[in-house]
Amino acid sequence: MKLLLRLRFLLMLLALAPPARAQQPRADVLIRHGRLYDGTGNAWTYGDVAVRAGRIVAVGRLPADYPADTVIDATGLAVAPGFIDVHTHIEDDDVRQPTADNFLYDGVTTVVTGNCGSSRLDLRRYFRLLDSTRLSVNVASLVGHGTVRKAVMGRARRAPTETELQRMETLIDSAMRAGAVGLSSGLIYVPGTYSRLPELVRLARVAAHYRGLYATHMRNESDSVAFAVLEALRVGREAGLPVQISHLKLGGQQNWGRTAELLNLIETARRTGQEVTIDQYPYTASSTSLSTLLPDDVQADGADSLRARLLRPRVRAAVLRSMVRRLHARQLRHFSYVVVANFPPDTTLNGLSIEEINRRRKRPHHARAEAATVLELVQQHDASAIFHGLSEDDVQQIMRYPHNMVASDASIRVWREGVPHPRGYGSNARVLGRYVRELRVLPLEEAIRRMTSLPAQTFGLAGRGLLRPGYAADLVVFDPLTVQDRSTFAQPHQYSVGMRYVLVNGRVTVWEGQHVGTRAGQVLRGPGATQHLPGAPAGKTGESRR
Repeated sequence: MKLLLRLRFLLMLLALAPPARAQQPRADVLIRHGRLYDGTGNAWTYGDVAVRAGRIVAVGRLPADYPADTVIDATGLAVAPGFIDVHTHIEDDDVRQPTADNFLYDGVTTVVTGNCGSSRLDLRRYFRLLDSTRLSVNVASLVGHGTVRKAVMGRARRAPTETELQRMETLIDSAMRAGAVGLSSGLIYVPGTYSRLPELVRLARVAAHYRGLYATHMRNESDSVAFAVLEALRVGREAGLPVQISHLKLGGQQNWGRTAELLNLIETARRTGQEVTIDQYPYTASSTSLSTLLPDDVQADGADSLRARLLRPRVRAAVLRSMVRRLHARQLRHFSYVVVANFPPDTTLNGLSIEEINRRRKRPHHARAEAATVLELVQQHDASAIFHGLSEDDVQQIMRYPHNMVASDASIRVWREGVPHPRGYGSNARVLGRYVRELRVLPLEEAIRRMTSLPAQTFGLAGRGLLRPGYAADLVVFDPLTVQDRSTFAQPHQYSVGMRYVLVNGRVTVWEGQHVGTRAGQVLRGPGATQHLPGAPAGKTGESRR
């Protein structure tokens, strides 16, 4: 009897004892004691993030004995999802510079390329190249309307025939099936500038079928910018797909202060149920080809045709008059606002304005002579250039718009090559340092949302953009008190500071502020990659899903 009573007493004690805690699965990386910014825009919380097999497995206040191979002490640091740069042009430098240092030091773990109507034509082949090269960042791509049009029609200045339209539809369909996340247009560039609304709508419908979006470098970003916004919105409405307006800006002093007008057009469309977003780089200068200073019609049919036209005195005189007239419309007397970024035939011109180049060549100090200098340069090589012509007030007003994302509009920077726009080195760090910490244009939580969950949602990058168990472990740990861009227009080749640790797909890529050479990036394919039959539901890609 006594033995039976003792057994009952022991069983009662066991029943009252707290249950033994199951052994936690070992994490590959454990980030401890950070301020967690989950990407939603909600207030930060203190906590930890555990990563295993490329995924986030736990978020919150984890046990002190949580096992891990690598532990990162994030005390005093911000922990956020890796930043997603929705507007890049990496096609020329992805193989030359696969470590993508400029993006990683800016906190970027995913880039969207193929913007402004320019992409690789055969995306299936391009994605295989990226899969074998293994960049340090993830890559998603749009299919470029300009690339497709050039493949079918060259640089012809006319509407496509029905046969040509069908060929373009076939090429876009193939790109969407390969995994493009949408269609991009560059309507300020040849040959995109020669396209009209019916063509754009028809081709955008192909992307819509695969749940892609329409991302556009609009037809105009200065005097006719409102018309350009309305055209972009109409493409989206008639084709039935979301619209993403690239690098929204107001070029030319005569247009400064029109921000409210543009944002009202966009917000009005959203109130009617149209899905519209924008992106922006946080600088008062743009950057593109020097040839954009020339009228569109003179550039038709390619470089040889351009050179032939400029040999005709009447055409050359008309082009010069047009360029000077547009300069005066900007309320300027000289082309000092245009700075050469990279001119391979003569790199001593890199970093000089057109006015400075003209004076160096001992030519008359007036606009017409400077315009002639531009023509000479373009005839040799279409240089990249920086155009100083934006208002800081407009930049800040656009930045406050809640459906706006941070973008660099940049390539993978090759160290010390040319004198490029600093946006390729410091766009995200500049927002976090200058516009969040110093000027308080945005709260930190909101800025991070614009860099993480909003881009992921807009481009259909499922499983990314949030600190959430099950999501890809793209993570950035940075110091909100010291994060800052260092790249300047005069000395652009300088990496941002403050990004202490960066993980891409669970692999540590930046450790204590130094890129360790890890190349764990993946190609993020759109839902069309598994959608084979008309009307068939998209299958699970594991990477991207709208």
